[in-house]
Amino acid sequence: MKKLLIRNFSVNAIQLVVNQVLGLGIFYVLSTGLDKNSFGQINLALAVLLAGFNILSFGIDQLVIKKIAAGANASVIVSIYIFHVLIAGLVFYGILIAGYFVLPHVNQLYSLLLLIGIGKLMIFFSTPFKQAANGLERFKLMAYMLVISNIIRCGGLIILAISHVLSLHSIVIIFITGDVTELLFCVFAFKLGTQISLSLKWNKRDYRNLLTEALPQTGVVLITSALARFDWIFIGFMVSAVKLAEYSFAYKIYEISTLPLLAIAPLLIPRFTKMVQQQNIRVAELKILVRGEMIIAALVALVLNVCWSPVIDGITAGKYGLINVKTIFILTLCMPFLYLNNFLWTIYFAQGRLKMILSSFIITLLVNVIGDIILIPFFKNEGAAFAFLVSCVVQVVYYLKKNDVAGLNRLWQPLVLCILCALLGGFIAKMLFVNVWLALPAAILIYLIFLVITKQIKLSDRQYIGQFFHQ
Repeated sequence: MKKLLIRNFSVNAIQLVVNQVLGLGIFYVLSTGLDKNSFGQINLALAVLLAGFNILSFGIDQLVIKKIAAGANASVIVSIYIFHVLIAGLVFYGILIAGYFVLPHVNQLYSLLLLIGIGKLMIFFSTPFKQAANGLERFKLMAYMLVISNIIRCGGLIILAISHVLSLHSIVIIFITGDVTELLFCVFAFKLGTQISLSLKWNKRDYRNLLTEALPQTGVVLITSALARFDWIFIGFMVSAVKLAEYSFAYKIYEISTLPLLAIAPLLIPRFTKMVQQQNIRVAELKILVRGEMIIAALVALVLNVCWSPVIDGITAGKYGLINVKTIFILTLCMPFLYLNNFLWTIYFAQGRLKMILSSFIITLLVNVIGDIILIPFFKNEGAAFAFLVSCVVQVVYYLKKNDVAGLNRLWQPLVLCILCALLGGFIAKMLFVNVWLALPAAILIYLIFLVITKQIKLSDRQYIGQFFHQ
């Protein structure tokens, strides 16, 4: 069992890294190969489509994983879910096509929605096969399904860029090709890899039962989908595609920089669940773990800010570095809060406090949306970043107020101290050195010295962390 868990985690980790690298390659080619207006329009179209198709899942995707993992008939469950994605996807895309004929003037953005939407519709159709592979714990099969489209898109875009034939038309063709290939691959790989027979017979009762069971999750899906890309959509429609291009570049780098969190998060759920079940919450170890997460988050933020302008301007020919200095600074301030939110969410999820978690998401969404509406018209990208920061802070405050584990009420202290240490390290290093390659090691060294002074790093920490993940 231990070997199986290690193998599954390794497969997921490799898939995650590969997809992040491919995604970064795609993003880099698009951001440097297109003008800002075209790049912004593509990102706006993708934001609208991804939000739409996420909402259309109705939360059934997570329910399918849970039911199959619990031993339900995979053939029946997947068949019902395939029927759902076919109906929901075709209705959604049919509405988009109707708009093309009804609207008096169709601009380039709407044309991009229709064309890129073909590919995203294919991705939506492939969802049941990936979620079923997850529920069956066929993680290697799922990994192949998840990377195939990005491999084709990244490879195709690189070839186009090298050949100097990169254009909106050719990009759309590459996107559609990659997404259609993913659907075909998922269908054939699932049939060959699982030997599960599928049918598309309409079963009204089973479909209604599945929708009813997924209903509580639908609210979370609606909120998370809106929260994930509301700022992109608002900037794109209310400001300009150029400003969205700049913001989306900074935000994408910010997302990639949270890779350590994506690696840590899956390890926490089984550990915390076991603690809750055994009624043995080891507070001392958890506090050390939080300090470790805060140190990592603040360190990544420090490195990004010290290197940002010279490195990003160097690789994008001055397009996205200096213009995004303030935006990336505000976004990286969110990192420690994001880590702490994930830590606290995992504890509450293990405790089964789902209603409270839903309330936290509603509050966070409202704060973020209201902040975007108020700040973006005046401060544009910096306003969007600040609204996101405020929503992260509010969520941390809410989670801490709802905490019922004695000894974890002061988790805000390492968060504040690590942020201050990173700010001081970066400020002093930039005052001392103009060259980024001298400032970076100096900033890290000063940061570590302050961590030792403030007792955020202790020699005994390594032993406790080891005990936490081995027990």
